[in-house]
Amino acid sequence: MNYKKTLESKTKIRFQDCDPFNHLNNSKYLDYFVNHREDEVVNAYNIDMHKMAKETGKSWVTGSNQIVYIKPAFVMETVLIESQLIHTTNSELHVEMRMYDENKTHLKSLMWSKFVHFNLLKLKRENHTKEMLLLFESIKEPLKETSFEERLENIKSKKTIGK
Repeated sequence: MNYKKTLESKTKIRFQDCDPFNHLNNSKYLDYFVNHREDEVVNAYNIDMHKMAKETGKSWVTGSNQIVYIKPAFVMETVLIESQLIHTTNSELHVEMRMYDENKTHLKSLMWSKFVHFNLLKLKRENHTKEMLLLFESIKEPLKETSFEERLENIKSKKTIGK
């Protein structure tokens, strides 16, 4: 099956998520990014993390996030969010997420997240199944950059904007 590698969605910035300056609160960027990824993974790959957790006791937990805020997102603004799987291990997924203005002309934020496959019943890290690893290999879109800082610099210089 031919799956999309870069997932995309649009959403509106809500008043309750903004600070007194009408900017999206820094902590809320994580919510918008993770909500996007959860929704689009179900749509694109039919992986419902919450259903999986309920049925198998296994899902993913956030291991780490690295984020930079480049331009503010404003209350009631429509933003475009993209995400892609950039690296995998036997038990981890590394995902890049980007938030743009609606027309994708200005990058607002960049985030790298590491998600750990976790057995909620045993309370320990779990290896991905062979089927999962095959899927991840087919949708992975590795980056040429090896560090977050290098990626950010390349995006800022527009060498890789939108990639």
